[in-house]
Amino acid sequence: MGSSKAKMFKWSKDITPSQVIKLMRAEKDVEKMISVFDSATAEYANGFLHDQSSFSYMVSRLVSANKFKAAEDLVARMKVENCVVSEDTLLSICRGYGRVHRPFDSLRVFHKMKDPSHKGYVTLLAILVEENQLKLAFKFYKNMREIGLPPTVASLNVLIKALCRNEKTVDAGLKIFLEMPKRGCEPDSYTYGTLISGLCRFGRIDEAEKLFEEMVEKDCSPTVVTYTSMIHGLCGSKNVEEAMRYLEEMRSKGVEPNVFTYSSLMDGLCKDGRSLQAMELFEMMMVRGCRPNMVTYSTLITGLCKEQKIQEAVELLDKMNLQGLKPDAGLYGKVISGFCNVSKFREAANFLDEMILGGITPNRLTWNIHVKTSNEVVRGLCTSYPTRAFTLYLSMRSRGISVEVETLDSLVKCLCKKGEFQKAVQLVNEIVADGCIPNKGTWKVLIGHTLDKTIVREASEPLLRDLEI
Repeated sequence: MGSSKAKMFKWSKDITPSQVIKLMRAEKDVEKMISVFDSATAEYANGFLHDQSSFSYMVSRLVSANKFKAAEDLVARMKVENCVVSEDTLLSICRGYGRVHRPFDSLRVFHKMKDPSHKGYVTLLAILVEENQLKLAFKFYKNMREIGLPPTVASLNVLIKALCRNEKTVDAGLKIFLEMPKRGCEPDSYTYGTLISGLCRFGRIDEAEKLFEEMVEKDCSPTVVTYTSMIHGLCGSKNVEEAMRYLEEMRSKGVEPNVFTYSSLMDGLCKDGRSLQAMELFEMMMVRGCRPNMVTYSTLITGLCKEQKIQEAVELLDKMNLQGLKPDAGLYGKVISGFCNVSKFREAANFLDEMILGGITPNRLTWNIHVKTSNEVVRGLCTSYPTRAFTLYLSMRSRGISVEVETLDSLVKCLCKKGEFQKAVQLVNEIVADGCIPNKGTWKVLIGHTLDKTIVREASEPLLRDLEI
């Protein structure tokens, strides 16, 4: 492969492909591994040529490192050196392209196969379905049947998975499932699991439960994915108690819940107003060695804040940080709003400062919430912490956060109460320049609280004229 370090290894005269593979396996660094591969054939005096095993291993490593062009170039070299390119080698490239969401490249490489096996066709079909290329997948399956490939459990499972992606085609998936025995294909755990997941996704919980019972009766062991689908579906339909029963059942059968299982149940409990019970589940999860993820923490913090259990939410935020997970602006917003809901505006401001100092910025989806929350904190601070309110207002302006009319009204009242009339007028002037038009109530407060109306009149007359008040 043309490495400049090709001569860095000293090879014996009786070098074998297995020795080369062994050395390549020992190299974790891909570039160094390429050097090992190249150096083996750098000097042809020893007569060594790579065979199918060393070429195939090299291709698999290149694909793992997302070096797809290099992998395809190596396949071309195999053909030049009259080395048989196995289907598995090409399928590894197909899977690699699928992994990085390039299904059309998977299809292109597939078409390089001279006579693909049934396994090859099913692999490509699965990639197309996974990448949501459903029309192409159905066309591909139709082609499989046209060339005489018989249906198998594997191919029908992939087809059912495709049909379960869309609410309108789930019934077609069920129909194929019912016809499988007539085609000589007995449904397996994957078949049942796929259908149960599809039914739960579209709220057809009763049908999913019946299918689950049938699955157990036929000795098809439900996997953690199947149990999680049922639990998620039941929680979505507000049947949390039944979902808890499935948790107990899976544990009694030796199926260990994963982070998605626990998070689904916690979400159901929190939405049912049972955030403390969800916290107990969280503790159980930690004890059993299952690490929570961002979804877990977000679910619990949202639930706790909704029930005004702010201290518990803050403690959870600390645990999250200790675990190395960085809360986003949306999660900080939940806690800040939670403090506002219980009139703890100073604490809300502290978390807002922490968020800003931590370099956590809202994205397009959370920006409007951030604007609303910031304004809410300023209004709350105006009552007891006017200096802090004004400081936060200045911070908002510097960060391009628009000030709401209600916030302006609270700030003007606050400044007038302190007798800082000129500052209040200056504030209004700035806000008007930003495009925020104060309401008449704000002007009445400003004029009504002045002791020296002349000062205010002189300062505010131009603005009053502009606003036609």
